[in-house]
Amino acid sequence: MKNKSYNNISGHPLQSKEWAEFRKKMGVKIIEENGLIFSIHKTPHLPWTIGYLPKGPMPTLEMLDKLREIGKEEKCIFIQLEPNVQYSSHPEFISGSPAIRQVSLQTNEMLKLVQHDNFKPAAHPLFTKYTFILDLTKSEEELLKSMHPKTRYNIRVAQKHNVKVIGDNSDEAFEAYIKLTHETTKRQGFYAHTEQYHRTMWKTLRHKNSKFEYRNSKQIQNTNDKKFNTFEHSNLGHSNIVSDFGFRISDLNHLTPHLLTAKYQDKTLVAWILFVYKDTLYYPYGASSSQHRETMASNLMMWEAIKFGKKLGLKRFDMWGALGKNPDPKDPWYGFHRFKQGYGPELVEFIGSYDLVINPILYQLYKIADKIRWIILKTIKRTA
Repeated sequence: MKNKSYNNISGHPLQSKEWAEFRKKMGVKIIEENGLIFSIHKTPHLPWTIGYLPKGPMPTLEMLDKLREIGKEEKCIFIQLEPNVQYSSHPEFISGSPAIRQVSLQTNEMLKLVQHDNFKPAAHPLFTKYTFILDLTKSEEELLKSMHPKTRYNIRVAQKHNVKVIGDNSDEAFEAYIKLTHETTKRQGFYAHTEQYHRTMWKTLRHKNSKFEYRNSKQIQNTNDKKFNTFEHSNLGHSNIVSDFGFRISDLNHLTPHLLTAKYQDKTLVAWILFVYKDTLYYPYGASSSQHRETMASNLMMWEAIKFGKKLGLKRFDMWGALGKNPDPKDPWYGFHRFKQGYGPELVEFIGSYDLVINPILYQLYKIADKIRWIILKTIKRTA
């Protein structure tokens, strides 16, 4: 299926044809079946595999039967599904157990799924169950008003320090991003994607969409006015052209990456890669320097990212992950959660991650081995 027609079906970047091409270049086997893209991953030194279907539609019994058939052919121990489905639309999914809120044929069908012996809550989810989503159809004034006062204050601080946020898909900007990812992972001590992953992702998506690069790499300039109008706004009217960015709104069916950097005194302090797909802006990757933290460059970066999405006429900004409703202040991701929360987004809960078990005996052994693996990794991290 061609990219254009396929992407008309998919609803998330990880289900786009462009993303599938990137994963193939990383040596991952990709299977496309009935409008779904999922990957097959080898287990180290063993003949078995694990399947992964991220951000797909609501699963059905028919879908699971087909996946089970493919899973057996691919020698999968299990296939993990992380549906791009909000909990609010399917409340009967709660910790893998049915909570009967209504009686309907649709509900009965879904109850069969969660009660199925071989469809279990994931032992180790890859995506968080929550994310923050900001409504980009609101005016800038409404968005500013909904922010936490401290967030608005930090944006002003960044402006007073004359921090510049620049849209720049150049090789130089990407190298600055790579440098900051190394610094960030070392400083925070978390496990992140490899440099090869980032380089292959950027090269694949950016090359594929080279015609979408900014005509002017310095689109997003800070003007320090009272309303934080750091974009040079243009009236789009009824045109489907975003002239400042060089691509048509109709081309938003393609997954496109956009690199933004925040600079202070010509030094890059923050670098983010944003995805634009369909009517949504995504924030999957970001890195920052430990220097000049007093400039609050990250706060201005987020505000500029929001305005970037608005300028493209996008409807939502998915901030790519959040903690739950009552986050633990001791959680290592708590600070990042609070940072995003300061911009007034909605906390959205998804139905969760599920494992479609293909080989029950091997699945139990895998869970034990995976648990031991994580204990070892955490021990190494504490003693490092």
